[in-house]
Amino acid sequence: MHIHILGICGTFMAGIAAIAKAAGHRVTGSDRNVYPPMSTQLEALGIGIVQGYEAAQLEPRPDVVVVGNVMSRGVPVVEALLDSGIPYQSGPEWLARTVLADRWVLAVAGTHGKTTTSCMLAWILEHAGLAPGFLIGGVPGNFDTSARLGAAPFFVIEADEYDTAFFDKRAKFVHYRPRTLVMNNLEFDHADIYPDLAAIQRQFHLLVRMVPGSGRIVAHAADPNLDATLAMGCWTPCERFARGAGAQWSARALGGDDFARFEVLEQGVAVATVEWTQFGVHNVDNALAAIAAARHAGVPVPVAAAALREFKGIRRRMELRGEIAGVRVFDDFAHHPTAIATTIDGLRRRAGRARIVAVLEPRSNTMKMGVHRDTLAASLAGADEVWLYAPPDLGWDVAGAMAPLGARAHCSPTVDALAGQLLARLRHGDQLLIMSNGGFGGLHDKVLAGLAARG
Repeated sequence: MHIHILGICGTFMAGIAAIAKAAGHRVTGSDRNVYPPMSTQLEALGIGIVQGYEAAQLEPRPDVVVVGNVMSRGVPVVEALLDSGIPYQSGPEWLARTVLADRWVLAVAGTHGKTTTSCMLAWILEHAGLAPGFLIGGVPGNFDTSARLGAAPFFVIEADEYDTAFFDKRAKFVHYRPRTLVMNNLEFDHADIYPDLAAIQRQFHLLVRMVPGSGRIVAHAADPNLDATLAMGCWTPCERFARGAGAQWSARALGGDDFARFEVLEQGVAVATVEWTQFGVHNVDNALAAIAAARHAGVPVPVAAAALREFKGIRRRMELRGEIAGVRVFDDFAHHPTAIATTIDGLRRRAGRARIVAVLEPRSNTMKMGVHRDTLAASLAGADEVWLYAPPDLGWDVAGAMAPLGARAHCSPTVDALAGQLLARLRHGDQLLIMSNGGFGGLHDKVLAGLAARG
């Protein structure tokens, strides 16, 4: 079967392409912005990509078109598709019908930590010899791809609450019908899709309704928004996790508050010890969730803990991009105040008294709308110096929002200007944390090149 994918270079859709190719289909696709790492991943799979969204790409006629959620009415190829009568599906619908229908689906949902927890869970199952399929919204260090078909029965999926397609405005995750569901947390986000938190909770409630009574829900014990969602109705056994005591699954740090080494506790009793290279207390919560979900799939807790000792993390999650002239440059995907605060906290626990210079690109649709401007300064308060990229067309007063930070906060209108200003101020021992859910105009490489040039 010939499958043509619109918006193929998005992480999710590139994963669909990889899985379709592994299933024996002929796969082609198109995108407006063809860029690594997904473009190189697709190229390695021998998948042809068309630049742009012109109608001509539907010739020769594919058997089915899979439509990414970046597509909208008025785009030439979309209008041609609707006129043509060619069958079309969303990515989640294609995946659910073609792959997930016969699988034990382990879905990881939540506002934060989905990618990391999904990667941990997939790696635990892999380490246990179960060869799971997976589709993850990032590039995991323990695998060479973000998605694979894998062996039956297990399939791990990052369960995104963003909408499905221009013709299906439900959350993506309602298509997956998991047997094991992780819910990490729940906050208001995606203001371009949802009017308020209650609208997101209703989508999560639909997801909860789909988990069978013989399945398992693994949910954070200290999240009132998840509590309220589960109170709307839950028909599945639920295990709760939280770093502190009181939950079924908890953790106790050994030798320091950065949790580089910690005990896993079940009902307050130590059942395994994790020693790993990850840092940040939020990652301990992610690990507890992955361990509990893996146990439901039959993986003993000590085996899961041993797997996490070898966990290599994910690209763009506190990824060290380089160290030059004593300056360590980190790349992180954080773009919500909660994620920003926890990322800075994690770095502080590892870096101690070293100076943290935090740089943020307000790039997500929610950030661009200014939804988080009143809480942004507080989320950055753990850094010693703060820089925000503030292009003239952003639409809200970044400098005003940063006023509570006083002289610690700075704004810059262009990426080149920002790189120059950082290079003028960075010194030996600094931890430079660059946060964006995009490429940030190559800022990381500009700074590293500048550091190398100055010697």
